[in-house]
Amino acid sequence: MKYYSTNHKAEKVTFREAVMKGIAPDGGLYFPEKIPVFPENFFDGLKKMTLPEIGFNVLKPFVSGELGDSDLANIMENVFSFDIPLKQIEEDIYALELFHGPTLAFKDVGARTLARFMSRFAGDKKVTVLVATSGDTGSAVANGFYNMPNIDVVVLYPKGRISPLQEKQMTTLGGNIKALEVKGNFDDCQRMVKEAFADEELNKIMQLSSANSINVARFLPQSIYYYYIFSQLNDIHKPVVVSVPSGNLGNLTAGVVAKKTGLPVKKFIASANINKVFPDYIHTGIFEPRASIATVSNAMDVGNPSNLARIREIYDNDVAKVNQEISAFSFDDDQTLKNIKNVYEKTGYIMDPHGSVANLGLKEFMKEGDFTGVFLGTAHPAKFYETIENAIGIKPEFPDALKNNMNKESVSIDIDNTLDALKEFLLK
Repeated sequence: MKYYSTNHKAEKVTFREAVMKGIAPDGGLYFPEKIPVFPENFFDGLKKMTLPEIGFNVLKPFVSGELGDSDLANIMENVFSFDIPLKQIEEDIYALELFHGPTLAFKDVGARTLARFMSRFAGDKKVTVLVATSGDTGSAVANGFYNMPNIDVVVLYPKGRISPLQEKQMTTLGGNIKALEVKGNFDDCQRMVKEAFADEELNKIMQLSSANSINVARFLPQSIYYYYIFSQLNDIHKPVVVSVPSGNLGNLTAGVVAKKTGLPVKKFIASANINKVFPDYIHTGIFEPRASIATVSNAMDVGNPSNLARIREIYDNDVAKVNQEISAFSFDDDQTLKNIKNVYEKTGYIMDPHGSVANLGLKEFMKEGDFTGVFLGTAHPAKFYETIENAIGIKPEFPDALKNNMNKESVSIDIDNTLDALKEFLLK
């Protein structure tokens, strides 16, 4: 399997090269030259597979020629040391709980997989991983790469724009993890990372790579849990639709790739907060990046989503084709918080703000027909305990992992939102 740049101005590379480079020399994102189509009996057999077995079979065609079967199987067993349960919340509505990993967020899947791929591919060479985060990516990457030999991680996060718990998770590890508190928003952090990759001086001195969903080994593993939905659903008599909390669009892209392999998802719903550049693109055909706005669902506060380039690639840059397989909605904070309260009072189930947005999008779409609906719960509600307590009047139970983080001292470095500031730090 070879990988090409979405800007189509760079040479094709192997999976190993795509992982280690992170982003193509022409500034594009790497994408597989073809998406494999699995035979129908593969999907029929999902119920008989464990989560690591599903991961092995899904990723095998994408890493062909770079990893042996035993290596890939071992990585999947190591990554999925936790379950991803599907829980019924209401009639025909299910939550896929992606927050049972070590940092209690869906990004544990992609970050842990990427860390293990990169560790194998790096060998004895020193690699510096740059990652911009709007919330959960930084902690998942920091945890996934912590103490990995020959790999340093530099996390950029927007000052005052992430939850206290999210900040604790990425600023208390130390060791090979460095946290930079950027005076700006997430889009500034993402821009700085992209500019660093394009900087000739930096790339001559050090080997840089990315751990954001711009890296193929971050977004591709996220497709695994979409297959796992179907291994847990019983007696499917209605078309299945899946609602994805959408910011930088890596999670949605992974789902679309799964659908293109033959996974029988009828439609995806891209559920956004008021940072709704993707819903606007779907509805108008015009993509207009803009400055992000802070919300209670902060991991989705993205005004220029990188993975739109991959979605456009999949659908031949034809928004009409996008609309055939993806619907999109957006919701404000007031709607998000009211929905957390309403669902809790009706069912006793507690959602985090991102899950609430996904739940709202799912319910909006399900007005159009009779479906089995699944929304992604992407973070443990305790990570947003103040928001949850304000919404429902009680504080969600704290897992031990979060309690331990809160008692540790944070160490971060303030930095201006410029490439020069980032270069100065890296070159020191």
